[in-house]
Amino acid sequence: MLLGFALVGGPLAGCSSADETTATPGLAERGTVLTTVQPTRQDLSNKISLAGKVTINPIYGIVAPTDGELRFVDRTPSKVPASLPIWVASVWHDGFPRRVEIPQGSIFAGRLMDDRSDVAKGMPVVSAQHSGYGIVAEIDSAQAYRISSAVKQVRAQIKNGPGPFSCKALGTIAALPVGTIPEPAVTTTAPKTDSSAGVPPTNPGSEGGSGSSGGSEPTGMRLVCVPPASVKLINGADVTLEVITDKASKVLVLPVEAVAGTQGKGKVDVVTGENHTRKTVDVVLGLSDGKVVEIKKGLKGDETVAIPGPNLPTAAAPADGGVTGG
Repeated sequence: MLLGFALVGGPLAGCSSADETTATPGLAERGTVLTTVQPTRQDLSNKISLAGKVTINPIYGIVAPTDGELRFVDRTPSKVPASLPIWVASVWHDGFPRRVEIPQGSIFAGRLMDDRSDVAKGMPVVSAQHSGYGIVAEIDSAQAYRISSAVKQVRAQIKNGPGPFSCKALGTIAALPVGTIPEPAVTTTAPKTDSSAGVPPTNPGSEGGSGSSGGSEPTGMRLVCVPPASVKLINGADVTLEVITDKASKVLVLPVEAVAGTQGKGKVDVVTGENHTRKTVDVVLGLSDGKVVEIKKGLKGDETVAIPGPNLPTAAAPADGGVTGG
């Protein structure tokens, strides 16, 4: 009998050992402060790197200089010097006109809006074609708001070629209506004489798919810039562009990981007390270089801020499809 009890006791002891709870590493609970940081001050520039290519006669968009009514110019000058801009339209606001001009070195490519259309400041209204070599970089939507329309400086480096050198940005990065950046030609139809001379054709909105009708599908966003004439270019060569959209000196910054939001308004978690109590604070955001972001308002600079930053709440789905019963 004693032997029997001994045999039973052995397995029972084994079960007790196997059932013991062992601590295993895992993810921290939501809201746990993993580390903290204090704001610092530094010079900051919004700098973005883009991949581009050397292109012949690139097309780009010209935007409305103000809100108002767009009125195209109905005239055909006998000669437009290449050294002068081309006046193609005006935007009337509060009884005053603001000119829309094609810059020197480019020709008119087409209308993007109908005559007498109401337009907003910054909206592409005509397309232009640079005469000669340019550099074109495609832009995805994640980069678009960082670049915006305020391209202050562009520097280019051709792969295994010249650079770095300054590159003058043309027009807007905004996507143009469908057809305004043409694919390789599939017909042999010769261009109209007045358009090739850099003068608005009689009905430019109907040529080259550049009209406003049927322009619901946008082309991709792109940056077009022109290098100095002294730089030797080869069509199709790969180029890296460094784009600076703004600069600021000695501004208050935080790591991007500490901030929720990337444009205009954001939130940070200020940590206080020995228990690391979090308090979510609204902040106004400025420039970002992808590593740090400028804090324009909301912090004094002596706070302790949690990393990671707060989680922005998601919108709750309406019950029963948003229909409430009586």
